[in-house]
Amino acid sequence: MGNGTPLTLGREMIRRKPQKKVVGKRSARIGIDVPLLLVVITLLIFGLVMVYSASTDYSLVVLHESPNYMFNRQLMWMVVGILLASFLVFINYHRWEFWAIPLMGLTIAGLVAVLVINEVINNATRTIFGGSVQPSEAAKLMTVIYLSVWLYAKRDQLADVHIGLIPLGMILGVLGGLIVVQPDLSAATTIFILGGILFFLAGSDLRQIAILLILGVVVGWLVFRVHPTGRERVDAYLAGLNDLTLAPAHLSRALEALVKGGWFGVGIGRADTKLTGLPVPPTDSIFAVVGEETGIAGASSLVLLYVMVLWRGLVIAQRAPDGLGKLMAAGLSLWIAIEAFINMAVLVGLVPFAGNALPFISAGGSNLVVSLAAVGILLNISRMSAHSKEVEERAYDAVVDLRWRDGRRRVSRPSRVSGARTRK
Repeated sequence: MGNGTPLTLGREMIRRKPQKKVVGKRSARIGIDVPLLLVVITLLIFGLVMVYSASTDYSLVVLHESPNYMFNRQLMWMVVGILLASFLVFINYHRWEFWAIPLMGLTIAGLVAVLVINEVINNATRTIFGGSVQPSEAAKLMTVIYLSVWLYAKRDQLADVHIGLIPLGMILGVLGGLIVVQPDLSAATTIFILGGILFFLAGSDLRQIAILLILGVVVGWLVFRVHPTGRERVDAYLAGLNDLTLAPAHLSRALEALVKGGWFGVGIGRADTKLTGLPVPPTDSIFAVVGEETGIAGASSLVLLYVMVLWRGLVIAQRAPDGLGKLMAAGLSLWIAIEAFINMAVLVGLVPFAGNALPFISAGGSNLVVSLAAVGILLNISRMSAHSKEVEERAYDAVVDLRWRDGRRRVSRPSRVSGARTRK
């Protein structure tokens, strides 16, 4: 027969089918959540632009360094964070079950070292190694990882208060207490919020959740009323609510920057509030710089990017192959969203002043590295989910193929036997 006969074409189609399956398997093995990756890359690039714009004068006048000092450090820490995230993408998230305890111990040791070394920067003791490392940032990441592992392991016993609520309170109390005395009230608040959310997601009963909420409100109120820093911030916030002219200088200057930005901003690099007294524009106040230079349109777009990070993180959690992956993915994505919300809400006067960084945007190596580490873990969970789905599909195809083959044999054999009997 010629090359164009139906028989030859049929044979060629049969030969090509395995090649198509191999391509599909290769794409499934990649498995990472591409929308999340693209959103994070966008945030990183935009963050570099805004750090450069907000930090040149600050580096020169306040830090007495070269104008590019903070930008160069941000770029360096970004490279470190990307390398760490790339490594974590290929590390099975179940390995955290073995690493959680020693890494939590190392985190607590870092928080203790902060108090022992006593490096005072901006009237707070939060860093070690000359201000390069802030253990409270690592504590947020480790809170999510450790509690995810612990709650997943105890998921069938959480109804017992002695196994669920009391140990959770001890864990959060140790971490939060070490952070409060620095003082870093915003980091401690974030850790307590994450602990409560993960406890709820793990399936604890409503009675314990209600007790946890009541205790959280009472302890939080006592800390913010008794602690000098907390009392000062709450009083200033309440005064600003009653009369905007009495609002703290930080909030007043931030609102001034946002008003100057209007709908579309004054242009990248053209803001003047960062030059005339806006506190720490490259870090805590960088969202005000974003608002002034890109306007409501730019600030709203940034909010939308964080919403997309949360959305993709929750999608990864929903698709995770087991409860550990679900807890960890939900906790990490919620942590990034909470950090972003608190930072932006402070600068528009929705909540009392807090020192939370704006993830991927604010200048600061510790926050940037741990945020990228969280993204690496999220991408690994999505990758493991894709691999698990591929294995299930392969097993399903094998079962269907086996049943088809067995069915063909069962049908053909009786026909031959009946034919033989007929001939007899």
